[in-house]
Amino acid sequence: MASPTIWLYRRFLGLGDGEIRLARRGFPCDDPAIRKHLEEIGATVVAGCRAAFEARDEAELEALLARTELERRGFAFEGAAMGLALLDRLTPWKRGRWASFLRGPGDPHAYMVHVGAGLALARLRRGPVAPVGADPLLAPLVADGCGFHDGFFRWSERAAGRPHPRAFRGYAARAYDQGLGRSLWFVRGASAPRIAGAIEEFPAPRRADLWAGVGLACAYAGGVDRAAIEELARLAGRCAPELAQGASFASQARRRAGNPAAHTDLACRVLCASSSEEAADVAVRALVGLPPDGERPAYEAWRRRVRSRFLESGVT
Repeated sequence: MASPTIWLYRRFLGLGDGEIRLARRGFPCDDPAIRKHLEEIGATVVAGCRAAFEARDEAELEALLARTELERRGFAFEGAAMGLALLDRLTPWKRGRWASFLRGPGDPHAYMVHVGAGLALARLRRGPVAPVGADPLLAPLVADGCGFHDGFFRWSERAAGRPHPRAFRGYAARAYDQGLGRSLWFVRGASAPRIAGAIEEFPAPRRADLWAGVGLACAYAGGVDRAAIEELARLAGRCAPELAQGASFASQARRRAGNPAAHTDLACRVLCASSSEEAADVAVRALVGLPPDGERPAYEAWRRRVRSRFLESGVT
């Protein structure tokens, strides 16, 4: 890294491997294997962000990310997108890195790249304004990324149903809750009872979006066995279709990126009563004829279609 880049990295990211350790953050996790799995994911995101600061150009960044194990590569791209979005904000005389990355090597990981932009905005305590070049359909994932960041790094400020940050209004607040739900997979150590208990502390209207985020994290990040996922589905109760919707989106994200994982298939078989390929097909078919953004964002219309499909198939 050039000296100015090192300074920016330390000043605005300030994350070492110790910062993402569950014990350091005060997050309970009884199983050492689960703790190790979750911390490796966090370390991969941080490494991807560091790579974005270190790489001399996009080709070198892509080469650095390609060294990551396939199953965790999406997290490396998420971190890289965070780093590029930070650089775009902090060096305004040279913007466009994030958009170029999305159009190029980041395209297969578009879901994670949009989430990464949200991580950057939350790090800077900015509102959920999607970067120039964002996919209109996936733009709500920027607010989702903000929610995940705040859940992981500022849980005490967001726990127990505390209000959304003031900048999050309308659908952005709902997308924020989906990211906050994803963070619970880490904040509560992938423990179904602890996750359910944390969600119960939130107002009832917010719980469905939180459960959808949990479903996505369960399927995409994984780390637990079938019995734990079955317990998660039982505790979700009437929000089981939201869990299934989140798992379906996770399976589609992995299929698009070409990084399938056995734990994603396991989660889909429990939460969606189907294989990960079949769950991904549900998400893809729901895109056909999707209405444009209106009073309801296209992204939410997409989610509703997927939930309806699982309700019709008896996922309750």
